[in-house]
Amino acid sequence: MTTPSAVFKAYDIRGTYPDQIDAALVRALGAAVAKFCASPELLVARDMRESGVELTAAFAEGAATQGVAIIDLGLASTDFLYFAAGHLNRPGAMFTASHNPAQYNGVKLCFAGARPIGQDTGLAEIQALTEAFMTNPPAPATPIVTARNLLAEWVQHVHSFIDVEQLRPLKIVADTANGMGGFVVPLIMAGLPFEVDILYPELDGSFPNHPADPIQPENLVDLQRAVVERGADIGLAFDGDADRVFLVDEHAEGISGSLTTAMVADAMGKRHAGATILYNLICSKVVPEVIAANGGTAVRTRVGHSFIKAEMERTGAVFGGEHSGHYYFRENFNADSGIITAMVVLGLMGSTGQPLSELVAPYAKYSASGEINTEVPNPKLAVELVARHLEGAGPILDHLDGLTATYDDWWFNLRPSNTEPLLRLNVEAPSHADVATHVAEVQALVRSLLETA
Repeated sequence: MTTPSAVFKAYDIRGTYPDQIDAALVRALGAAVAKFCASPELLVARDMRESGVELTAAFAEGAATQGVAIIDLGLASTDFLYFAAGHLNRPGAMFTASHNPAQYNGVKLCFAGARPIGQDTGLAEIQALTEAFMTNPPAPATPIVTARNLLAEWVQHVHSFIDVEQLRPLKIVADTANGMGGFVVPLIMAGLPFEVDILYPELDGSFPNHPADPIQPENLVDLQRAVVERGADIGLAFDGDADRVFLVDEHAEGISGSLTTAMVADAMGKRHAGATILYNLICSKVVPEVIAANGGTAVRTRVGHSFIKAEMERTGAVFGGEHSGHYYFRENFNADSGIITAMVVLGLMGSTGQPLSELVAPYAKYSASGEINTEVPNPKLAVELVARHLEGAGPILDHLDGLTATYDDWWFNLRPSNTEPLLRLNVEAPSHADVATHVAEVQALVRSLLETA
């Protein structure tokens, strides 16, 4: 039997279909979201996974038991759902498992105005209601579902983040990995002065070519090859639900989420003097340096979209970035968007006349490991043991999200995954050799402490 405890995570709902997530659970979830949000209408959208058809229908059935109607946005990227939630001022449910493999599905929820729903902002209450409705199902009711097309409004919204007149002709390759980017990219790029080639544009939730997880270097190989072969100015890699984007420059060099955050933060800081800009704690320290150089206020946050969106609202920040490729904009209802970020970067290339490699070069001051994931028996215990071991031993420690240890010229963050049984390690140091040395040190320490625990 499926149970909510297996699929409710820190900031979304995710699990394998149909053993962890099925129609019965989602029907109860629909009733729970409808009751908790107390809105006359809920927005629903889905990515290209086949199970999304059944699950969105079940969600509508559950919402109907609470007298709540559904506005069906159909196939969509997650950032389009967020736009709709802000534009129509209605709560929304996006059925997606993002970058996870084909057997997964899930739901990202938001309040009206695209405000986030996470464990600390309603998800725990929705879980409790879901459990109650699974135990005592409400009387069935006929769903009221209305299809709504907001694509023209969304295209106009995305284009509002740039000066279209300053765009210059560019050759772009986009690897959409059979995900929703294959829907998004042609829509947004139409009519702009770009030559766009799309790799794997067919919407196929079985991901027949490679996983839709562009943070993993092996999933960028096809894009890098195509950039070189086609003489492209830039490569764009989207994840499954297209709310994240990673960049590849004209030399086929991948650009980390940290460096993209720094580049966009610099542009936003120059555009909004003295602005507050957020960055999560595994971003490079170049990010707060760039923000400070523009006279702005840098705010360091936990990892995860619901935490960052809440902090965006609290601080009035104009922009926020994550190493994982999520980028948030105040004028986008504080929500993240892969395609808006891509357009901002294309706008910078147009306004400066510089190739991407030159644009990003000033921010590449440090070396980073990227996120290293390791399966350990108890990730939370591993973090606690390392923290105890280092207490009073020299580094500055903080526990904003997992453990961050800061030394004179390097730092590391160690934290359990919020969505998978993994221990995540990030290291930044002056050189690649230093990074390799410190990664080995931290990994050896973790192994040693777990063996003797």
